[in-house]
Amino acid sequence: MRTLLQREYRFEAAHFLPKVAAGHKCARMHGHGYLVVVVVEGEIDPELGWVIDLAAIDDHVGPLVGALDHRVLNDIDGLANPTSELLAVWLWDRLRPSLPILVELQVAETASSRCIYRGQG
Repeated sequence: MRTLLQREYRFEAAHFLPKVAAGHKCARMHGHGYLVVVVVEGEIDPELGWVIDLAAIDDHVGPLVGALDHRVLNDIDGLANPTSELLAVWLWDRLRPSLPILVELQVAETASSRCIYRGQG
């Protein structure tokens, strides 16, 4: 039996978008309460009854969220233009090698907008 699991993480960070048109509100430094949703998929282990221990997902995601929390995202290597889309790819590229059952990653800057990334393919 295959199932999907999702785990949510939150962090606060500031950023600005250096490539938008002059006068665009996102060109100014501002902050968000980010929501990151990590989705994994796999077979349920018949002995344990789960796909993966949720704490194991935390072990992979926690250090990345810690590196982003209360930071200026533009100052982080690889995030000079920290749009939601590029942040999702940045997170994916750092998670997928050690968490191969990752199938989807969502990044929300606000309650009404989010980016969904499912890797290249």
